[in-house]
Amino acid sequence: MEIVKIICAIVLPPLGVFLQVGIGKHFWINIILTLLGYLPGIVHAVWVIAKKK
Repeated sequence: MEIVKIICAIVLPPLGVFLQVGIGKHFWINIILTLLGYLPGIVHAVWVIAKKK
């Protein structure tokens, strides 16, 4: 299941974060980062998924 979350994080970063932690502070931070730049959103999403194992 982790591979699916990481693939979602690369394609659509907020979706990967949502699948991992739900709607919370990391989800909203990721939406802001994704709007500011796609790459920061991806980095944050992968970090959240890797950290919350």
